[in-house]
Amino acid sequence: MNSEERAKRAYSHQEPDRVPIDYLANPGIDRRLKDHFGLQANDDLGLRDLLKVDFLGVAPDYTGPRLHDKKPGRSIDMWGIHRIWIEHDSGGYWDYCDFPLESASLEEIDAWPFPSPDDFDYEALARKCAAEANRFTMIGHPGFADIINTTSMLRGMETVLMDLAAGEPETLRLIERRIDIQLETMRRSIEAARGLINQVWIGEDLGTQQSPLVSKQLFRDHIRPQLEKFVRLADENDLPVMVHSCGSSSWAYPDFIEMGVRVVDTLQPEAVNMDPAFLKATYGKDLSFHGCVSTAGPVASGSREETIASVEEVLEIMMPGGGYALSPTHMLQDNSPTENVLAVYETALEKGRY
Repeated sequence: MNSEERAKRAYSHQEPDRVPIDYLANPGIDRRLKDHFGLQANDDLGLRDLLKVDFLGVAPDYTGPRLHDKKPGRSIDMWGIHRIWIEHDSGGYWDYCDFPLESASLEEIDAWPFPSPDDFDYEALARKCAAEANRFTMIGHPGFADIINTTSMLRGMETVLMDLAAGEPETLRLIERRIDIQLETMRRSIEAARGLINQVWIGEDLGTQQSPLVSKQLFRDHIRPQLEKFVRLADENDLPVMVHSCGSSSWAYPDFIEMGVRVVDTLQPEAVNMDPAFLKATYGKDLSFHGCVSTAGPVASGSREETIASVEEVLEIMMPGGGYALSPTHMLQDNSPTENVLAVYETALEKGRY
């Protein structure tokens, strides 16, 4: 089977030749893996080939004008989100800061520069998909269509959560503007690469490690209606939808099933009600799973042997009957030993065959 055939079969709750495999990593560990294999720093597809990765996330490149002024010590993207580089012992990461719309009025939110759907290169996206036609391609990413996280990057987490609870119009308008743009961008991407995209990938973090992040009613009032717009678009184009959600989020799975979501992503096994055996037994008939290999578990802090045992346990639980793709729960972190990450993929190929 090629990658597209393998993933489609697994997501149809049938057993393929082996479990499909995905790869998500921070820059530090990604660079170490490429060094290990003697690859150039920009050879992303070469690394995926060596790890036997089946999935490929795609998105159209923004080609429009710069919308926000540069600022010393900050990285500012096309949405106006500010980031600052934070060093730590094993590398570093871009953290969110400044929150330029934290106290913005409705008028200021309406005037804030956002990218136009006209300013993306959909033809180049179609060419990339055609060149990688044997891979299982996914349009979107874990932060696409999300309400809480990306809105908070502009307005601040505390403000957004309080505004959602109170139904404040400023935050609701900010959400509406961004979602409308993303929905149109995804619609044009699917049209340009018709027949070459295999899945829609959206996200919304709904849990902490111990509990839901928001109430079920708040989810149904303000989050589900926005996510359903993307599910309807996917349905119109006969594409399955995968939803990413961190933390203890299985409480929302019945709503996902009702919405028509086919695949759930992340599956942090250490979070409450996210144990792989519980998820497979409770939701395995209605949902497929993508994740389960904890980036906070043995991969980061255990031995190679502990990593192998952890992956073997996940495969034993999740593989029967199909409906599973092996993936890190989040980006593999820079503190993960290279040998542990390699062990994940070696074990998936050795033990993941049906």
